[in-house]
Amino acid sequence: MMDHPSTHNIDPVRKAFYDRIKPSSLTPLWQVLHGLVTAEPNVATKAHRWRYDEIRPFLLEACKLITAKEAERRVLILENPAFPGQSKVTQSLFAGLQIILPGEVAPPHRHSPAALRFIIEGEGAYTAVDGERTTMKPGDFVITPSWTWHDHGSTGTGPMVWLDGLDMHFVNMCEACFREDGASDDAMEPDRPEGDSSARYGANLLPVDDDYDRPSSPVFNYPYARTREALEQMRKRDKWSPWHGLKMKYTNPQTGDYAMPTMATFIQLLPKGFKTQPYRSTDSTVFVCTEGKGKTVIGDQTYDWGPRDIFVVPSWVKHVHEASTDAVLFSYSDRAVQEKLGFWREQKLPA
Repeated sequence: MMDHPSTHNIDPVRKAFYDRIKPSSLTPLWQVLHGLVTAEPNVATKAHRWRYDEIRPFLLEACKLITAKEAERRVLILENPAFPGQSKVTQSLFAGLQIILPGEVAPPHRHSPAALRFIIEGEGAYTAVDGERTTMKPGDFVITPSWTWHDHGSTGTGPMVWLDGLDMHFVNMCEACFREDGASDDAMEPDRPEGDSSARYGANLLPVDDDYDRPSSPVFNYPYARTREALEQMRKRDKWSPWHGLKMKYTNPQTGDYAMPTMATFIQLLPKGFKTQPYRSTDSTVFVCTEGKGKTVIGDQTYDWGPRDIFVVPSWVKHVHEASTDAVLFSYSDRAVQEKLGFWREQKLPA
């Protein structure tokens, strides 16, 4: 059996060579090759679950400590235990829970990382993106494309909470992050009527001579009521994937690609008693339970979940979902990037 070069004894002549080239910022690949190009993914991300009922009191306490305007974005980061202090939910993605109270405004800014919002709780808050506001409801999936002006505000009667997901760690890895604050801390005045983007792009119609040219979907709110209705209608056919139940991806109506160029987003329905067959893929995935109850076995760990709980499945770790009631799961991952770069891989395993 051939030894890996990295296991070879380093004789004095070789060591002297390595020492001589080090001041020139050189190092031998053969010493580290098998640690850089591994036989299977070297996964650092850990499986983890956040119970929303345990987190919610901390969100409310944060509201007493700092205003939305002072914080700019009053968010508690969902930090993966594998990456303490790094603001990562997976190696490539960010997740946090943002809370806003009635009458508050999270001031306008823009940045090169793209963001998604998945609404967890409350009514009456809005997100404004490049001059159009959309009122958000639980289960809605809302997009903030890269380098678009956006702010948040609430005219509701209670707290509003949503999950923020960002691709900032991709952007920072490329050393390509920019950010700009608005000229005022006040809310942006909309210059388009609410619902304009949905009317133009969300009704299986596209404007002639349209000039929208971003890679993100021109629809920036995918209402949960419409999504849930579609899942129920499709359920009547009784055609289920053994590995996913009934799983759909959010798409860009102009291209059919993912709704966001860097983050793939999905919604899936698992009927009561449904147990998926084992599955794994190379995209670490963040799941949010939108409805129902169940459990997920991730490797040798089992996590039960209920409404508004959040959990992470790491890359290339076998997992199985099992629904104890009808359940709906939202998820997002870096699959969109992996597929574009040609190295995404999945494995569908027998029960």
